[in-house]
Amino acid sequence: MSQFGTEVTSDDIIDTLSFFDTWEERYKYIIDLGRELPALEDAQRSDDHIVRGCQSQVWLVGHERDGRLYFDADSDAFIVKGLLAVVLAAYNGKTPQEILAFDIEQYFAELNLLKHLSMTRGNGLKAMVKRIQQSAEASL
Repeated sequence: MSQFGTEVTSDDIIDTLSFFDTWEERYKYIIDLGRELPALEDAQRSDDHIVRGCQSQVWLVGHERDGRLYFDADSDAFIVKGLLAVVLAAYNGKTPQEILAFDIEQYFAELNLLKHLSMTRGNGLKAMVKRIQQSAEASL
C-alpha cells in the first residue's frame, strides 16, 4: 500500500515544495515522489483501470477498507507517477465524504502546479481527480 495520504499528506507536499526555489527542483522532487509509489501488478494494468484523458498511460485501482478509500496508481511516465503521488497524498485513506469535500483546486493553487504543466498534463491530472471523486460518489 502507498504511503501517500497516510504517512505523506497534502500538507507535507505543500510544505516540502515551498522549500524549493526553482520549478526544476520542484519537478525533481515530484519525480522522486513518483519513484516511491509501489508499482502495480501486471493484472492491475488492465483497461478497467486506465484513466482516460491522460496523455500517458495511467492506471488507478481503488478499494475500500473500514469505510475509507485507498488507491493504488501507476503510470508509464515518471512525472505522471509523481503527479499521482501528489494526488494520492490528498485523497488516500479518506472517507468518501472527506474526498468529496476536499478542495482540490485550492490544493493545486497552493502548489502552483497547473501553471507549470502542459495543457495535456493538466487535463490528465484533472482526469485522475475526477476518477477518484467518482469512486467516492459510487461508494456512498
